[in-house]
Amino acid sequence: MALSPEETRRYARHLVLKGIGGEGQQRLKAAKVLVIGAGGLGAPVIAYLAAAGIGTIGVVDDDTVSLSNLQRQFIHRGADGGIAKTDSAARFVADLNPHVELSPRQVRIVADNAAELLAGHDLVLDGTDDFATRRIIADAAEAGRQPLVSGAVSMWDGQVTVFAPGGPRFADLYPVAPSPEDVPSCEAVGVLGPVTGVIGTLMAMEAIKLLTGAGTPLVGRLLLYDGRAARFTELEY
Repeated sequence: MALSPEETRRYARHLVLKGIGGEGQQRLKAAKVLVIGAGGLGAPVIAYLAAAGIGTIGVVDDDTVSLSNLQRQFIHRGADGGIAKTDSAARFVADLNPHVELSPRQVRIVADNAAELLAGHDLVLDGTDDFATRRIIADAAEAGRQPLVSGAVSMWDGQVTVFAPGGPRFADLYPVAPSPEDVPSCEAVGVLGPVTGVIGTLMAMEAIKLLTGAGTPLVGRLLLYDGRAARFTELEY
């Protein structure tokens, strides 16, 4: 897909970057990705993918903006209280980059609608915050043979990995579902705002790599971030 003169100026730093260039930027423009969750992880994912020039971004979220979100979900504003997060995300993207189309779906993803929501997308990014939903998304992405970038955060820590068709599966990383006591919600135990930024930005990075073919994605590798110790650790699975 050809870039307009305005897009050429907008993406100038990508166009001169080895590994991206004009061909990579055109792939980004032609891409259709799905971001599930417009919260702590979804905010930086949506922001960086829109800024990078992803042609179409689908956003799935059934929640509305509340004041407690604003400590980390920076695409939403104080004036957006009570507004659907998908609508707030659409406003943010329209303000940031008019060359990106955002397709909002204000619905909760469940087993019965997952396949339909994922259909037609080149890539899926999971920013949800409960294990059962993450398993549903992983199963749907695996069935649809779609790469999945998966992130999670809690308190001071976060993690990110990539599940690719033919590679290690979600069930390989999590053969047994953890008990609810082992994965408490951020509402219960808290989360430091910048941790969501670290992991969400890494998720956007992995998505851009997958779409352009640049670099080596985190397939079969779990990248762990310890914010308190300022340390990254990598585990293979």
